[in-house]
Amino acid sequence: MKLFKKETKKNKETHSLPMGKKSRRIFVVYAAMVLTLCCGATTAFAAGDPLTVINNLSEFIFGLIRAGGMILLGFGIVQIGLSLKSHDPSQRANGFLTLAEGVVITFAKEILTLITG
Repeated sequence: MKLFKKETKKNKETHSLPMGKKSRRIFVVYAAMVLTLCCGATTAFAAGDPLTVINNLSEFIFGLIRAGGMILLGFGIVQIGLSLKSHDPSQRANGFLTLAEGVVITFAKEILTLITG
């Protein structure tokens, strides 16, 4: 028993969407800026000491982790604010947990240096 009929067309035609002169120019400028910022601006300089390279990579990775922690901090604050407005205790608990996670992730490098000495 077939529930759905599969229609097949032999001659499917595709048409590009019309793009005006102004929108095409804006798209070209946008694409050029993205390529310039992403591809042209990334220059890697080799350091003489391999330990310096590892330290720079570590700083970069911890910077990314810190950015994620800051996002979680902001989201936790928003959740707490919304829970206070709606008087929802479960959302308030989730907000405080998200806030605590954001603090731990934001200060992960400092916590690790305190643990290792």
